[in-house]
Amino acid sequence: MKKKDLIEMLKKDMKDEHAAIIRYLVHGWMEGEDTPIGASLISRSREEMWHMHWLGMIICKLGGTPDFNPAPYPYDPTNRSTIFKSYVEYEEKLIPHYNSEAEMVSDPHIKRVLQREAWESAIHARKFQRIHDKLSPEMASSSPGAEMELPGEFIVMLQKEVTSKYNEMLQHIYASWKFQKNGLAGWTLMDQAMEKMKQIAHFAEDIGSNGIPPVFKPSKIEIGKTYKETLKKAADSVLKSFKRHQKLTKDPEFNKHGGMVINLDLTLQQEKYQAEELEDMIK
Repeated sequence: MKKKDLIEMLKKDMKDEHAAIIRYLVHGWMEGEDTPIGASLISRSREEMWHMHWLGMIICKLGGTPDFNPAPYPYDPTNRSTIFKSYVEYEEKLIPHYNSEAEMVSDPHIKRVLQREAWESAIHARKFQRIHDKLSPEMASSSPGAEMELPGEFIVMLQKEVTSKYNEMLQHIYASWKFQKNGLAGWTLMDQAMEKMKQIAHFAEDIGSNGIPPVFKPSKIEIGKTYKETLKKAADSVLKSFKRHQKLTKDPEFNKHGGMVINLDLTLQQEKYQAEELEDMIK
Protein backbone atom coordinates (compact mmCIF):
# COMPACT_ATOMS: atom_id res chain seq x y z
CA MET A 1 0.00 0.00 0.00
CA LYS A 2 1.30 3.47 -0.89
CA LYS A 3 2.07 5.77 2.03
CA LYS A 4 -0.53 8.32 0.90
CA ASP A 5 -3.26 5.67 0.81
CA LEU A 6 -2.18 4.29 4.18
CA ILE A 7 -2.39 7.74 5.78
CA GLU A 8 -5.86 8.35 4.36
CA MET A 9 -7.05 4.94 5.58
CA LEU A 10 -5.77 5.59 9.10
CA LYS A 11 -7.27 9.10 9.13
CA LYS A 12 -10.71 7.60 8.47
CA ASP A 13 -10.15 5.07 11.24
CA MET A 14 -9.18 7.88 13.60
CA LYS A 15 -12.43 9.71 12.83
CA ASP A 16 -14.39 6.56 13.74
CA GLU A 17 -12.53 6.18 17.03
CA HIS A 18 -13.02 9.89 17.79
CA ALA A 19 -16.76 9.44 17.25
CA ALA A 20 -16.83 6.50 19.68
CA ILE A 21 -14.98 8.51 22.34
CA ILE A 22 -17.54 11.30 22.20
CA ARG A 23 -20.59 9.00 22.09
CA TYR A 24 -19.55 6.97 25.13
CA LEU A 25 -18.43 10.04 27.08
CA VAL A 26 -21.68 11.91 26.45
CA HIS A 27 -23.80 8.88 27.35
CA GLY A 28 -21.67 8.19 30.42
CA TRP A 29 -22.09 11.74 31.71
CA MET A 30 -25.85 11.57 31.13
CA GLU A 31 -26.02 8.34 33.14
CA GLY A 32 -23.73 9.76 35.82
CA GLU A 33 -20.05 8.87 36.32
CA ASP A 34 -20.87 7.37 39.73
CA THR A 35 -23.44 4.91 38.33
CA PRO A 36 -22.45 1.41 37.11
CA ILE A 37 -23.55 2.12 33.52
CA GLY A 38 -21.95 5.56 33.47
CA ALA A 39 -18.66 4.30 34.90
CA SER A 40 -18.54 1.48 32.31
CA LEU A 41 -19.15 3.90 29.44
CA ILE A 42 -16.45 6.30 30.66
CA SER A 43 -14.06 3.34 30.88
CA ARG A 44 -14.84 2.35 27.27
CA SER A 45 -14.29 5.93 26.12
CA ARG A 46 -10.82 5.94 27.67
CA GLU A 47 -9.94 2.79 25.77
CA GLU A 48 -11.16 4.47 22.57
CA MET A 49 -8.87 7.39 23.39
CA TRP A 50 -5.93 5.01 23.26
CA HIS A 51 -7.16 3.72 19.88
CA MET A 52 -7.27 7.27 18.56
CA HIS A 53 -3.87 8.01 20.10
CA TRP A 54 -2.16 5.04 18.42
CA LEU A 55 -3.58 6.03 15.04
CA GLY A 56 -2.63 9.69 15.49
CA MET A 57 0.93 8.76 16.40
CA ILE A 58 1.27 6.62 13.28
CA ILE A 59 -0.29 9.23 11.00
CA CYS A 60 2.10 11.94 12.20
CA LYS A 61 5.10 9.58 12.09
CA LEU A 62 4.25 8.92 8.43
CA GLY A 63 4.15 12.67 7.77
CA GLY A 64 0.37 13.01 7.62
CA THR A 65 -1.98 15.52 9.25
CA PRO A 66 -4.75 14.13 11.49
CA ASP A 67 -8.38 15.02 10.82
CA PHE A 68 -10.02 15.97 14.11
CA ASN A 69 -13.56 15.99 12.77
CA PRO A 70 -15.28 12.92 14.24
CA ALA A 71 -17.24 10.64 11.94
CA PRO A 72 -20.98 10.18 12.55
CA TYR A 73 -21.84 7.57 15.17
CA PRO A 74 -25.13 5.93 14.08
CA TYR A 75 -27.29 4.82 17.00
CA ASP A 76 -30.95 4.45 17.85
CA PRO A 77 -31.72 6.82 20.78
CA THR A 78 -35.22 5.44 21.47
CA ASN A 79 -34.24 3.94 24.82
CA ARG A 80 -31.30 2.28 26.59
CA SER A 81 -32.04 -1.05 24.97
CA THR A 82 -31.84 0.33 21.43
CA ILE A 83 -28.84 2.50 22.32
CA PHE A 84 -26.77 -0.44 23.57
CA LYS A 85 -27.84 -2.60 20.64
CA SER A 86 -26.46 0.15 18.39
CA TYR A 87 -23.18 0.13 20.33
CA VAL A 88 -22.83 -3.63 19.91
CA GLU A 89 -23.45 -3.32 16.16
CA TYR A 90 -20.94 -0.47 15.81
CA GLU A 91 -18.17 -2.33 17.59
CA GLU A 92 -18.87 -5.64 15.83
CA LYS A 93 -18.55 -3.98 12.42
CA LEU A 94 -15.08 -2.75 13.35
CA ILE A 95 -13.75 -6.29 13.91
CA PRO A 96 -13.64 -7.43 10.25
CA HIS A 97 -12.89 -3.85 9.19
CA TYR A 98 -9.66 -3.62 11.17
CA ASN A 99 -8.65 -7.20 10.45
CA SER A 100 -9.01 -6.63 6.71
CA GLU A 101 -6.93 -3.45 6.95
CA ALA A 102 -4.25 -5.32 8.90
CA GLU A 103 -3.91 -7.75 6.02
CA MET A 104 -3.30 -4.84 3.64
CA VAL A 105 -0.27 -3.36 5.45
CA SER A 106 3.26 -4.71 5.69
CA ASP A 107 4.61 -2.64 8.59
CA PRO A 108 4.62 -4.98 11.65
CA HIS A 109 3.75 -2.25 14.17
CA ILE A 110 0.84 -0.82 12.16
CA LYS A 111 -0.42 -4.36 11.52
CA ARG A 112 -0.38 -5.14 15.25
CA VAL A 113 -2.15 -1.89 16.11
CA LEU A 114 -4.95 -2.62 13.64
CA GLN A 115 -5.27 -6.18 14.89
CA ARG A 116 -5.41 -4.93 18.46
CA GLU A 117 -8.12 -2.43 17.58
CA ALA A 118 -10.06 -5.36 16.09
CA TRP A 119 -9.89 -7.59 19.16
CA GLU A 120 -10.48 -4.72 21.57
CA SER A 121 -13.57 -3.78 19.54
CA ALA A 122 -14.75 -7.36 20.02
CA ILE A 123 -14.30 -6.99 23.78
CA HIS A 124 -16.23 -3.72 23.73
CA ALA A 125 -19.10 -5.36 21.86
CA ARG A 126 -19.25 -8.14 24.46
CA LYS A 127 -19.22 -5.65 27.34
CA PHE A 128 -22.00 -3.58 25.77
CA GLN A 129 -24.03 -6.74 25.15
CA ARG A 130 -23.60 -7.69 28.80
CA ILE A 131 -24.87 -4.27 29.93
CA HIS A 132 -27.83 -4.61 27.57
CA ASP A 133 -28.71 -8.07 28.85
CA LYS A 134 -28.59 -6.95 32.49
CA LEU A 135 -30.92 -3.96 32.02
CA SER A 136 -34.11 -4.14 34.04
CA PRO A 137 -37.34 -3.75 32.02
CA GLU A 138 -37.71 -0.21 33.39
CA MET A 139 -34.14 0.78 32.52
CA ALA A 140 -34.32 -0.87 29.10
CA SER A 141 -37.42 1.07 28.10
CA SER A 142 -36.22 4.44 29.42
CA SER A 143 -33.58 6.91 28.23
CA PRO A 144 -30.58 8.44 30.04
CA GLY A 145 -30.83 11.95 31.39
CA ALA A 146 -32.64 13.86 34.09
CA GLU A 147 -34.74 16.98 34.62
CA MET A 148 -32.89 20.22 33.91
CA GLU A 149 -32.25 22.09 37.15
CA LEU A 150 -29.54 24.58 36.19
CA PRO A 151 -30.46 27.90 34.51
CA GLY A 152 -30.34 27.80 30.70
CA GLU A 153 -27.77 30.60 30.43
CA PHE A 154 -25.52 28.80 32.90
CA ILE A 155 -25.71 25.61 30.81
CA VAL A 156 -24.66 27.65 27.76
CA MET A 157 -21.66 28.97 29.69
CA LEU A 158 -20.66 25.45 30.74
CA GLN A 159 -20.94 24.28 27.13
CA LYS A 160 -18.59 27.07 26.01
CA GLU A 161 -16.07 25.82 28.56
CA VAL A 162 -16.41 22.27 27.22
CA THR A 163 -15.77 23.50 23.68
CA SER A 164 -12.77 25.61 24.69
CA LYS A 165 -11.11 22.92 26.80
CA TYR A 166 -11.84 20.23 24.19
CA ASN A 167 -10.03 22.20 21.48
CA GLU A 168 -7.18 22.96 23.85
CA MET A 169 -6.88 19.21 24.48
CA LEU A 170 -6.83 18.46 20.74
CA GLN A 171 -4.12 21.10 20.22
CA HIS A 172 -1.91 19.51 22.87
CA ILE A 173 -2.43 15.94 21.71
CA TYR A 174 -1.69 16.88 18.09
CA ALA A 175 1.51 18.61 19.20
CA SER A 176 2.57 15.49 21.12
CA TRP A 177 2.06 13.37 18.00
CA LYS A 178 3.78 15.84 15.71
CA PHE A 179 6.86 16.12 17.90
CA GLN A 180 6.97 12.58 19.24
CA LYS A 181 10.66 12.39 18.34
CA ASN A 182 11.33 14.97 21.06
CA GLY A 183 10.96 12.21 23.62
CA LEU A 184 10.09 13.37 27.12
CA ALA A 185 8.82 16.74 25.90
CA GLY A 186 6.33 15.00 23.61
CA TRP A 187 5.12 12.85 26.49
CA THR A 188 4.72 15.96 28.66
CA LEU A 189 2.33 17.39 26.09
CA MET A 190 0.49 14.06 25.95
CA ASP A 191 0.22 14.02 29.73
CA GLN A 192 -1.23 17.53 29.69
CA ALA A 193 -3.72 16.54 26.97
CA MET A 194 -4.97 13.63 29.08
CA GLU A 195 -5.29 15.92 32.10
CA LYS A 196 -7.47 18.23 30.03
CA MET A 197 -9.90 15.38 29.41
CA LYS A 198 -10.70 15.38 33.13
CA GLN A 199 -11.01 19.16 33.07
CA ILE A 200 -13.58 18.79 30.29
CA ALA A 201 -15.51 16.39 32.53
CA HIS A 202 -15.62 19.00 35.31
CA PHE A 203 -17.98 21.02 33.10
CA ALA A 204 -19.54 18.33 30.89
CA GLU A 205 -20.78 16.05 33.67
CA ASP A 206 -22.95 18.88 35.04
CA ILE A 207 -24.43 19.45 31.59
CA GLY A 208 -25.14 15.73 31.17
CA SER A 209 -26.63 15.36 34.65
CA ASN A 210 -29.19 18.00 33.62
CA GLY A 211 -30.40 15.83 30.76
CA ILE A 212 -28.56 17.73 28.02
CA PRO A 213 -25.94 16.01 25.84
CA PRO A 214 -22.65 17.95 25.95
CA VAL A 215 -21.61 19.01 22.45
CA PHE A 216 -18.07 18.59 21.12
CA LYS A 217 -17.21 21.04 18.34
CA PRO A 218 -13.65 20.82 17.01
CA SER A 219 -12.34 24.04 15.54
CA LYS A 220 -9.30 24.38 13.29
CA ILE A 221 -6.48 22.85 15.32
CA GLU A 222 -3.25 24.75 14.79
CA ILE A 223 0.25 24.09 16.10
CA GLY A 224 3.46 25.88 15.25
CA LYS A 225 5.80 24.99 12.42
CA THR A 226 8.65 24.58 14.89
CA TYR A 227 8.76 22.84 18.23
CA LYS A 228 9.37 26.09 20.14
CA GLU A 229 6.54 27.86 18.34
CA THR A 230 4.23 24.96 19.16
CA LEU A 231 5.12 25.13 22.85
CA LYS A 232 4.44 28.88 22.82
CA LYS A 233 0.98 28.31 21.31
CA ALA A 234 0.27 25.62 23.88
CA ALA A 235 1.36 27.87 26.76
CA ASP A 236 -0.75 30.75 25.43
CA SER A 237 -3.86 28.53 25.26
CA VAL A 238 -3.34 27.33 28.84
CA LEU A 239 -2.86 30.87 30.17
CA LYS A 240 -5.96 32.04 28.31
CA SER A 241 -8.01 29.33 30.02
CA PHE A 242 -6.43 30.12 33.37
CA LYS A 243 -7.39 33.81 33.17
CA ARG A 244 -10.93 32.95 32.04
CA HIS A 245 -11.36 30.51 34.90
CA GLN A 246 -10.06 33.04 37.42
CA LYS A 247 -12.95 35.31 36.39
CA LEU A 248 -15.37 32.40 36.64
CA THR A 249 -14.56 31.98 40.35
CA LYS A 250 -16.34 35.31 40.93
CA ASP A 251 -19.52 34.30 39.09
CA PRO A 252 -22.48 34.31 41.56
CA GLU A 253 -24.31 31.40 39.91
CA PHE A 254 -21.15 29.32 39.70
CA ASN A 255 -20.46 29.78 43.40
CA LYS A 256 -23.83 28.24 44.26
CA HIS A 257 -22.48 24.83 43.21
CA GLY A 258 -19.92 23.51 45.67
CA GLY A 259 -18.80 20.58 43.54
CA MET A 260 -18.05 22.84 40.59
CA VAL A 261 -16.13 25.23 42.82
CA ILE A 262 -13.89 22.41 44.05
CA ASN A 263 -13.32 21.11 40.50
CA LEU A 264 -12.48 24.57 39.19
CA ASP A 265 -10.00 25.09 42.02
CA LEU A 266 -8.27 21.88 40.91
CA THR A 267 -8.37 22.96 37.25
CA LEU A 268 -6.82 26.34 38.07
CA GLN A 269 -3.95 24.74 39.97
CA GLN A 270 -3.38 22.26 37.12
CA GLU A 271 -3.40 25.05 34.53
CA LYS A 272 -0.87 27.08 36.53
CA TYR A 273 1.34 24.00 36.76
CA GLN A 274 0.96 23.27 33.03
CA ALA A 275 1.81 26.84 32.02
CA GLU A 276 4.95 26.83 34.17
CA GLU A 277 6.04 23.48 32.74
CA LEU A 278 5.57 24.73 29.18
CA GLU A 279 7.45 27.97 29.91
CA ASP A 280 10.41 25.95 31.24
CA MET A 281 10.32 23.76 28.12
CA ILE A 282 10.42 26.86 25.92
CA LYS A 283 13.56 28.08 27.71
